[in-house]
Amino acid sequence: MAHAGHAAALRGQVPTRAFSRERVTAAAMRIGVVTAALLAFWGLWELYRFVWVETGWTWPFPVNDTTLPHVHTIFKAFADPSRVQGPLLISVLLRAALFTGKEALVGFLMGASLGFFIAVSLVHSRLMQRAFLPYIVASQTIPMLAVAPMVVVWLQAGWLSVAVIAAYLTFFPVAINTLRGLQSADPRAHELLRTYAASRWKVLWHLRVPASLPYLFSALKVSATASVVGAIIGELPSSIEGGLGGAILNFNQYYSLVPANLWATNLIAAALGIAFFLAVVVAEKLIVRRAPEHTA
Repeated sequence: MAHAGHAAALRGQVPTRAFSRERVTAAAMRIGVVTAALLAFWGLWELYRFVWVETGWTWPFPVNDTTLPHVHTIFKAFADPSRVQGPLLISVLLRAALFTGKEALVGFLMGASLGFFIAVSLVHSRLMQRAFLPYIVASQTIPMLAVAPMVVVWLQAGWLSVAVIAAYLTFFPVAINTLRGLQSADPRAHELLRTYAASRWKVLWHLRVPASLPYLFSALKVSATASVVGAIIGELPSSIEGGLGGAILNFNQYYSLVPANLWATNLIAAALGIAFFLAVVVAEKLIVRRAPEHTA
């Protein structure tokens, strides 16, 4: 019997090892694809530069070291001082990214919560949808550069004002997509719960919310990157110099002299947005996979 138990344990280990090998192989393939894509982008960038410089083409814009620096020049700028006798550019930009990331994260959480609350409130009343949805949509037609200075003046709360601006860009996709997801619940399941006299609260949390999760996370992916954009835009009228918005404004003044610094700042801003996006992807895999409809 001891031998039989040992054999059963070995049989159980074989699928586990095979599954682990498959996961490692899949991860290696993803890393390889990303690396190949980055190298291909690098090659196309340099090829574009070479062709436009050698032929003297000026459409859509003249290509030179100012308008389109070499990729290696941009990455080399990270290891150069941000100013004479100053810290390295990479350390300055990482501190700025952490500051902007704090603003964007708070704004993202505020906007996502507000959007979810709006969707839950509207799903129970078609009258409220007809009354408020047009104004919710209209709120997104106002240019952010026009709203940001007013929010800063109204609140006078420093970086929290910037977080509110980020929340302004975040709540809309969450509200609209979550409302659509809450409405997508199976009507037969809804009728079944109602026959058992389930309250609206139970119907909401046991049926509507699980059904809305794919829609919700699709919106959160969009909102995560939008919160970073909103935070950077909000830093400009608020005169906050510690974030990426201040760095962009500063390096933009010296673009004709040191263009690589502004390009490097844009890369860090893009990396911050990607980090927010990937965080939502990880949360989606952890939460949606454990939702009731995905549990056997």
